Amino acid sequence: MHADVPVQPRFDELHCVVADQAALGEGALWSMREQSLYWVDILGHRLMRLQAASGQVQEWRLDQEISAIAERRSGAGLLVALRRELALLDPAAGATAITRHAGPEPERSGNRFNDGKCDSRGRLWVGSMDFACQAPTGALYRFDPDGRWSRHEDGMVVTNGPTWTLDESTLLFNDTVKGQVWAYDFDREAGTLSGRRPWLQLAPADGVPDGMCTDALGRIWIAHWGGSCVSCHHPETAVELGRVRLPVSQVTSCTFGGPDLRTLYITSARQGLSAAQLEAEPLAGSLFAVTVDGGGRPAGTFAA
Repeated sequence: MHADVPVQPRFDELHCVVADQAALGEGALWSMREQSLYWVDILGHRLMRLQAASGQVQEWRLDQEISAIAERRSGAGLLVALRRELALLDPAAGATAITRHAGPEPERSGNRFNDGKCDSRGRLWVGSMDFACQAPTGALYRFDPDGRWSRHEDGMVVTNGPTWTLDESTLLFNDTVKGQVWAYDFDREAGTLSGRRPWLQLAPADGVPDGMCTDALGRIWIAHWGGSCVSCHHPETAVELGRVRLPVSQVTSCTFGGPDLRTLYITSARQGLSAAQLEAEPLAGSLFAVTVDGGGRPAGTFAA
């Protein structure tokens, strides 16, 4: 990390941007092209978009789960992960106007896709998981713009992430059920991983790692499922530098957006909460935001 990176992040007061009741809010993505935030309700089969300037929220309903989202670099619309396949979807043409790409694991019928992001070369890295969150059948895949799949990690129950260090020399990936974040050496040109090693183990009281992102200063931000926070970490040592606390327990993903990329958007979920917990967390499933020093960087786009 560069010497002038502040040790602790500075941020203002958290606020609720969109009060929602998403069963499983996830997949936050800032569109530089549209100056809008996309996110999903995986189990509610919904894609949402917040237009930052006007505050208008639009929603599209699909016929199945939708999780990871990537903006297309040159084509219109998005590349999205559905239950067991990918699809090109142009919200401007309606959620039914999609072109589907077969998934890489037809033999794993109990799986669905979960989190994913594009690297700087325009390849999508997306994880799968056991729908019941019990079997170690989750894997990490790379989907290339020419339509080829390759598997790069296997044997996890629930996968989340990934994110990269600023120089893209390291990929971080979450083995959520075990509370672990793994680091891999990343070959940016070849798109391959090596040298897997433990990077962070969350304490049980802090929940488990869900979605994460990297800011413009190189710090790593991690959403805590069951931990009511997003924590900020040093990219080399994984030492916690600070945390944003939320009024909901199931914190699911985070990304930087806004005109100056200084707004950290945070999604949440209601899934798995009891009636008493839901009463105590009326904003569970909502979208939150906080302004952070240093800001973020544009999300990777799919090169097709």
